[in-house]
Amino acid sequence: MLTTNLSPTDAERQLVVVTPTYAPDLELFTDLHESVLRSFPADVRHIAVVNETDLPMFRRFEGPRCLVIGVREVLPRSVRALPLTKLWVNARRPVPPIRGWILQQLVKLSVAEQLSERVIVMADSDLVFIRPVTATTFAPAGRVHLYRLDDGVGDSLPRHLRWHAVARDLLGLPPAPPPPLPDYVSSLNSWDRDVVRRTLRRVEDVTGRRWLDAVGRELHFSEWTLYGVYADEFERARDVTLTNESLCHSYWGNVPLTEERAPVWLSAVSPHDVAYMISAKSNTSLAVRRAAHARVFAS
Repeated sequence: MLTTNLSPTDAERQLVVVTPTYAPDLELFTDLHESVLRSFPADVRHIAVVNETDLPMFRRFEGPRCLVIGVREVLPRSVRALPLTKLWVNARRPVPPIRGWILQQLVKLSVAEQLSERVIVMADSDLVFIRPVTATTFAPAGRVHLYRLDDGVGDSLPRHLRWHAVARDLLGLPPAPPPPLPDYVSSLNSWDRDVVRRTLRRVEDVTGRRWLDAVGRELHFSEWTLYGVYADEFERARDVTLTNESLCHSYWGNVPLTEERAPVWLSAVSPHDVAYMISAKSNTSLAVRRAAHARVFAS
């Protein structure tokens, strides 16, 4: 588990940015990290969590504003990589193996549980911040944003429905009512560390297992949905600020943005957006991303 010592100064910080990433996203992470340095207050850390084999290439980002740690520093020793595969295994519950998508979510939850900062901004590598932000941006009046799009999940989103079912089972709730259901999934999410901890303790109370063992055996899971359902159903959103604004202009398409389309898409960023995200799965080239950013956001 995470053993990095936190100084008293660290313990007083309110806000942190966390990015699980890996070697193929190195250049995307470079742009994200530069935007974090520009947009966040000078005392905000950016924590990158990478596979141990990728640590050497990410070490260049380390400094007062960036902490680079390996996955094995974050997760229990019982979670191990399977050689020559993209799978992991939990020795305490080896079947089924843990797929990369589930592992990334375990990493996010585990880091959030261990941090000293209370306001946690989860930012994937394909995101770029474009405006100055503070803790108040993500936690107005001290209550961290919970993204919730009411009636956002219907029959056309079967995976989201499955995520709701899994979350409710882990939390000991009865089956969800017929859709539509709330959607808690966004390209830019913020968490309250204390709510994360209470969510995970609830999972352990219900399942009788360590939360990582209970979640890691799932084949379909959404960390955002688990957190959102808990905050809504058990705490009636009393400690969070509900919002249907993600604060991020997002491109989820599978078709790459071109030199012509990217600036047009970026020009639609709204005044309340503090970031934009062009999905890595779109295979939009780095050159197109950077040229469009320079053209649209030139000072």
